[in-house]
Amino acid sequence: MAAVPIAVITGASSGIGAATARQLAAAGYRVVLTARRKDRIEALAAEINEAGHQATAYTLDVTDRHAVDEFATAFRTLAVLVNNAGGALGADPVATGDPADWRQMYETNVIGTLNVTQALLPALTESGDGTVVILSSTAGLATYEGGGGYVAAKHGEHVLAETLRLEIVGTPVRVIEVAPGMVKTEEFATTRFRGDTEKAAKVYAGVEAPLTADDVADTITWAVTRPSHVNIDLLVVRPRAQASNAKVHRTA
Repeated sequence: MAAVPIAVITGASSGIGAATARQLAAAGYRVVLTARRKDRIEALAAEINEAGHQATAYTLDVTDRHAVDEFATAFRTLAVLVNNAGGALGADPVATGDPADWRQMYETNVIGTLNVTQALLPALTESGDGTVVILSSTAGLATYEGGGGYVAAKHGEHVLAETLRLEIVGTPVRVIEVAPGMVKTEEFATTRFRGDTEKAAKVYAGVEAPLTADDVADTITWAVTRPSHVNIDLLVVRPRAQASNAKVHRTA
């Protein structure tokens, strides 16, 4: 009997990460859920297992290289890594942005992705058919006012994906980048505005149907489950109401 392929998802405690864990589990993967919030990922793992799939929770801060390296020792082979952990802080202009916010966004989005990818790349290669997914953003492809720090971090993550693909061509590992536009999740905008729910709500005001976490998870799962010779280099996914980062149709 063939072994069940394993998929690691970072930032799996909520939003796109949690939705991706559910969908990859339903697609036949044994999912390993990582995040800092132990209670959240343990509850999600229990939910997935109760649904008849396979899931394990592992508390992990992707910016802690020692912890990431220790985590990686659990895997001899690995089928899929979904680098989802990240996020935005603040919406200040470059002139007044907080360098601490910029540093934290870079550490989480770029260095965190680098840490986990480096640590797990040997196991992905050993599998003979590995896939690295990097969840970037349309912010990694175009700038917008008030997004300098996040845009810089996501540009860094985008370049990481492009460069890795060039460097490991010829190995049995694909590098897939999924870049979502406007996604309405329970935490992204609220975290960005430090709990200010009024500011967070304005991001989506008048937008009839922004993307959901499930929409993005469906996209990731589709890309991952293509035949192994098919690589989805870069997939940009936006709601119909969004033509660009700065052009969004609002009904009010």
